[in-house]
Amino acid sequence: MIPSSRYATYFHVHLVSDSTGETLNAMARAVCARFENVLPIEHYYALVRSPRQLERALADIEEAPGVVMHTIVDDTLRTALEEGCRRLDMPCIAALDPLVSALSRYLGAALTRRVGAQHALDTDYFNRMDALNYAIGHDDGQGGQELDQADVVLVGVSRTSKTPTCIYLAHRGIRAANFPLVPGRPVPEALTRLSSALVVGLTVSPDRLIQIRRNRLLSLKESRDTAYTDIEAVREEVVQARRLYERQGWPVIDVTRRSVEETAAAVLNLLQSNRPAAEVSP
Repeated sequence: MIPSSRYATYFHVHLVSDSTGETLNAMARAVCARFENVLPIEHYYALVRSPRQLERALADIEEAPGVVMHTIVDDTLRTALEEGCRRLDMPCIAALDPLVSALSRYLGAALTRRVGAQHALDTDYFNRMDALNYAIGHDDGQGGQELDQADVVLVGVSRTSKTPTCIYLAHRGIRAANFPLVPGRPVPEALTRLSSALVVGLTVSPDRLIQIRRNRLLSLKESRDTAYTDIEAVREEVVQARRLYERQGWPVIDVTRRSVEETAAAVLNLLQSNRPAAEVSP
């Protein structure tokens, strides 16, 4: 039985990539999150494509012993890294190997040795850039006349993570707009009659919403009491938003306990299933 401790365990993890390192970084964080009270001290080595760059990385690794994870494609550099780690008596993990091997066996296809193939300037890349421009141009109710060009429109009261969720979706190639629900301001007819895009209502518990809004005001050095953080006013906002969603038959996602990534994943599920009405609980 592993003894529990309230003290965190720190360890060095060296992430060596011949590309941007985004994939490796995401994998390392996902794995480390599975361990309680374990905090990695991350060292990044991106765009490692020459022996000299690899030597510098190995020198840093020697100074801070720990776990080495890599996504090196080039056989020569890969061998040099693995031999260097053996010499230093450190574990060296090829992060993508199990997935690549399994997929290769299934497909019966040869592997490409092209570095950073997932970052190629192909149609998918330009679609993502177009989606990002669209999200920025249609943030917070802007560009209302072009909502019919969206894949999804997020609707919610202030501080329900509409903007960051739209930006996250844009990086997945989804054209996402968002519209804020403001007390006393009517919802435009163009939104309620929208049929070409999925409209999703975001909701949150009033207590959590007040906490988020108060933190926002503190960051702006604003301390005046207003309806923005008044408990009764906030509850009424949330209730009115829920009634609107119900009238329109829009699917609802409760973001109370969700991260932006989890909210975006729920939106993607709705887009894929194209359910006309549903509620995704926290």
